[in-house]
Amino acid sequence: MGKRLSIVVSVYNEEEVLEQFYQETRAVLEELPWDYELLFVNDGSWDRSPEILKGLAGRDPHVKLISFSRNFGHEAAMIAGLDHSGGDGIVCMDADLQHPPACLPQITEKFDQGYEVVSMVRTKNESAGWFKNLCSVGFYKVINVMSDVRFESNASDFFGVSSRVAQVLKKNYRERVRFLRGYVQNVGFSKTTIQYEAGARAAGESKYSLRKLFRFSVNTIVCFSNLPLKLGIYAGVLAACIGMVVMIYTLLTRNGAPSGYATIVVLICFMFAILFVIVGIIGEYIAILFTELKDRPIYIVEETQNLDQTVE
Repeated sequence: MGKRLSIVVSVYNEEEVLEQFYQETRAVLEELPWDYELLFVNDGSWDRSPEILKGLAGRDPHVKLISFSRNFGHEAAMIAGLDHSGGDGIVCMDADLQHPPACLPQITEKFDQGYEVVSMVRTKNESAGWFKNLCSVGFYKVINVMSDVRFESNASDFFGVSSRVAQVLKKNYRERVRFLRGYVQNVGFSKTTIQYEAGARAAGESKYSLRKLFRFSVNTIVCFSNLPLKLGIYAGVLAACIGMVVMIYTLLTRNGAPSGYATIVVLICFMFAILFVIVGIIGEYIAILFTELKDRPIYIVEETQNLDQTVE
């Protein structure tokens, strides 16, 4: 029996591009020596995406469908796909065709060479714009400085893992607040990278607003680094040093008299600014702990189609 490739596709309101994605991806998969399954995860779409996906699953047994009861987010959709995949290799990708299906032969070739983690590194993103691209570069520089884990710059949610790595992710990486592409780079095993250019979206708009990207970045830093918690110590030392400098300056220039209203106001504002920043950072960590302690499900499946069906 030949090897099998599972393609996990997160879908959220992608009605305009699903048929095109299916046709292009299927054409590539049919040329591969591997058997395959296309596992679509409908992440609570409210447009025609569910109907289109049901139609694809109805006419092609290679297409499998998982539908959530509501929108749980892109990361939860990829986790669900990994949980229900049955391939020797699993590839996670988006349905907007910014993750080129033409790269799939390169990924399976890496699997055949014995690699168990294949990170897809984006060299160009036509649709993101200069600001998002700049933020992406800055994010990876910051996280690499703050975290003990080394992340590939511009690594994306387009990646491939072996069934053994997928099993590790299923059992041991079940956080409610997560950074899946970071986990993939953190599990170890034999790893390689493939560079690709992300083209413009085939249709529709990006579901990640700047606000969501900022929230996502904060969660990632909190999940992979405890350095922000140590900022209180560094800020305290800095404030003490500044206080000593101001005190010495006041004594030398005022002949021992108090420094005055302006100096006091500046110092108080500075101290409280540091205090509130530290309290805010601690609050972020407490929020993450609270989310994990509630232990709510990562996702809830409403219905499936073809999931238990194996194509020979």
